[in-house]
Amino acid sequence: MRAIWKGAVAFGLVNVPVRLYAATGEHEVRLHQVHREDGGRIRYRKVCSLDGEQVEWADIAKGYETEDGELVVLTDEDFDQLPLSTEREIEVLEFVPAEQVDPILLQKTYYLEPDRTAAKPYALLRGALEQTDRVAVVKVAIRQRESMAVLRVRDKVIVLQTLLWPDEVREADFPVLDDDVSVRPQELTMASSLVESLAADFDPSQYEDAYVTALEELIAAKVSSGDTQAPATPPEEEGASEGGAEVVDLLAALQRSVDKARAARGEDADEGSAGSGSGSDSGSDSGRSSRRTSSTGRGATGAAKDRGSTAASSTAKGAAKDAPAKKSAAKAAPAKKTAAKKAPAKKAADAEDAAPARRKARSKAS
Repeated sequence: MRAIWKGAVAFGLVNVPVRLYAATGEHEVRLHQVHREDGGRIRYRKVCSLDGEQVEWADIAKGYETEDGELVVLTDEDFDQLPLSTEREIEVLEFVPAEQVDPILLQKTYYLEPDRTAAKPYALLRGALEQTDRVAVVKVAIRQRESMAVLRVRDKVIVLQTLLWPDEVREADFPVLDDDVSVRPQELTMASSLVESLAADFDPSQYEDAYVTALEELIAAKVSSGDTQAPATPPEEEGASEGGAEVVDLLAALQRSVDKARAARGEDADEGSAGSGSGSDSGSDSGRSSRRTSSTGRGATGAAKDRGSTAASSTAKGAAKDAPAKKSAAKAAPAKKTAAKKAPAKKAADAEDAAPARRKARSKAS
């Protein structure tokens, strides 16, 4: 057993350090709710009634609705401020006769185990309860709830049994019980004889839960006959276990982010897709690189920004490469014009050099 509480029993000037253990546990066959057709588990999720979103346990607080419909929200910090004077102490208030404690008040039962150093005061309290045939009425706080309880002895162990508060016990208001019902002496004698014929000492070990026993036998019979099936796993859990669902969701989120970024720049999503396909390989490689980078942990928005910046830098680099070529072409064009301008001048010089030779030829002919 594992202790669920640790504190001390305080009566008078005596302090007994103890540990608290649950003394009882319900015996039941644990069954799950499943879909009859495919065996899928039926699960219950905590969903907000306003937005329909699933709420994590850390985001859940407790609320109290007033009579006029107002809501008071109480947080863990609010509960921490509430006083619990007996949080780590079992305070003995008085010792009362055991028969005066109505069994209807009894709730859960716990065992008290003493520390090794507290064996003697523990035995002293146990002996006093046995000798006086009384129980100790105490106050104790378990799991942030203060309760009344009694200490009594069972074998060699001091047992703590929590009690209901008096206002938690309902009154039995049945008007039929106020009617005057006459019972004849012979009938009462016959009923008493029946009681005596069934009289015995109480031994709970001779009784068993017949329903649970039959249910366990039914389950064992189905297992032995092979009437079983593998537990069904929801598709989203299968994908999550293999990492597939996460990748699909990530790519979808990435595509939505890219489309949103293009829309913000005034581009059409289809045109952007076609442009990326007909463009340079560096643009598509950068898109694939941004997807791979985002799958390592960055968000889809960051990947879209990276993709946009990569495309912009790719365009800038292309423009930068084209610029020197254009400048070279621009420089070459004036050179051609200069050559064109020099050509007529050369022809004129050649004509002037040839003119004296032609004149000499004409004079000799004459």
